[in-house]
Amino acid sequence: MQLQERTLGQWLEYWAEHTPDNEFIVYSDRNLRFTWQAFNRRVDKMAKGMMAIGICKGTHVGIWATNVPDWLTFLYAGAKIGAVLVTVNTNYKQSELEYLVKDSDLHTLCITEGVFDGSYVDMVYAMLPELREQQRGYLRSPRFPRMKNVVYIGQEKHRGMYNTPELLLLGDNIADNLLAEAKSLTDCHDVVNMQYTSGTTGFPKGVMLTHYNITNNGYFTGQGMGFTQADKLCCCVPLFHCFGVVLASMNVLTHGCTQVMVERFDPLVVLASIHKERCTALYGVPTMFISELNHPMFDMFDLTSLRTGIMAGSLCPEEVMRAVTDKMHITHITSVYGLTESSPGMTHSTLAESFEERCTTVGKEYPFTEVRVIDPATRKECAPGQQGEMCCRGYLVMKGYYNKPRETAEVIDADGWLHSGDLGVKDPNGNYRITGRIKDMIIRGGENIYPREIEDFLYRMPGVTDVQVVGVASPKYGEAVGAFITLQDDTSLTEEEVRDYCRGQIARHKIPKYIFFVKEFPLTGSGKIQKFRLRELSLRLLAERGIEVE
Repeated sequence: MQLQERTLGQWLEYWAEHTPDNEFIVYSDRNLRFTWQAFNRRVDKMAKGMMAIGICKGTHVGIWATNVPDWLTFLYAGAKIGAVLVTVNTNYKQSELEYLVKDSDLHTLCITEGVFDGSYVDMVYAMLPELREQQRGYLRSPRFPRMKNVVYIGQEKHRGMYNTPELLLLGDNIADNLLAEAKSLTDCHDVVNMQYTSGTTGFPKGVMLTHYNITNNGYFTGQGMGFTQADKLCCCVPLFHCFGVVLASMNVLTHGCTQVMVERFDPLVVLASIHKERCTALYGVPTMFISELNHPMFDMFDLTSLRTGIMAGSLCPEEVMRAVTDKMHITHITSVYGLTESSPGMTHSTLAESFEERCTTVGKEYPFTEVRVIDPATRKECAPGQQGEMCCRGYLVMKGYYNKPRETAEVIDADGWLHSGDLGVKDPNGNYRITGRIKDMIIRGGENIYPREIEDFLYRMPGVTDVQVVGVASPKYGEAVGAFITLQDDTSLTEEEVRDYCRGQIARHKIPKYIFFVKEFPLTGSGKIQKFRLRELSLRLLAERGIEVE
């Protein structure tokens, strides 16, 4: 194995030339199929369409959509001409969208209608009312001066927005030699993807990942599971996460196999897709696998084609991994540990590890990657069995946080070590176990939630004097959001009023499931709030309500 220096576009063109008629992307539920050659042609047409509306090398292009068929078209088209695809969490609400658009210096935003209880179209019009009045391609927004285009992914027409058929037609006006020139200027060390994460400190930040970062991480992920061109990977995890866009998509891209897509997670569609396409691999967070295993129609599907996959995104219960092996025939289930800032895989429990090791550890470091467990106090490497902070160094470390050199320096030290904020231990066999988190990040079903972001939002609620957000144990999601709130004198609020205040403003998964009104917070001698005591208190208070969470 060796590090690869191809761009995303070069990988795509490699397979389009060498295996043109092999299936690349399949949506089994609608029998939509692209060969490598056909998809590459569509990508080139889209790339020219993007150039026609002013997108070029370094342009930031946002995509706010579930795993729709053209999600990957925009990724690869942008990559070919040197644009940076900025992924937008499909759960985002108004204030979160506006924060990302401004912070990322977004030039073009590609959207679908929306999901769940929110219309992306309505939220974009609320953010950019000028769209209703100004000619496409000539957007002038005082609040968002860098924004120039909105593209609707689909056939529908919306005032002020392009749609994808129009974009493809506009591409006909761009000469092939201009596209070839744009491709020639793209380098594997350029930033190609920016993902927003709360990371280990502060508010969401744009993690800058290069072609080199993510293609190599995807390549080594596939190598660890024995992937070949014959494999078919069922991808039901969202593409806006590293899990979907790197561990899944870059694995497929670098191994020339088939990506069987699920637009929005539905256990029945997943099971049917595996059955119909004879998928060999499946990815998911633990809650996804649990939903599939417990579906009432589970026994109707033949899953014997499955052999491997990844369970990741949150702590993976050993009993779930065993059930996936026994009932879903994934005899070589693996797990990956990492973070967006590490592209994301830092360690992987590959086929080289025993079944027991794959169930109880997150494996060993990726190839060409240094991993150390470092004592947060002394900054010295810990001995095997000693708990410390998980850190890594190598090709996988992000280029940095966009426009945030100070925050970048807080997590990447002078020697190039990326500090994860997670606690772990290395066992005598060289496998790693994750034991906790230094920071107070909440991981709910694979979604990273930073308490301060919710705290600062709830501070603005009339009647609230202080608020502290902690993770509360959840059998279903691993953790749920719990908010401890102190109120102004002579003020009263109900739990439902707090949730109503959040709805439509912050993503649903960030809205506190448990709300506790308290008079004061437990403090240290120096006046610091003891969040671990709040977590303990939450269990007692929930037990008094008759709610068992452990």
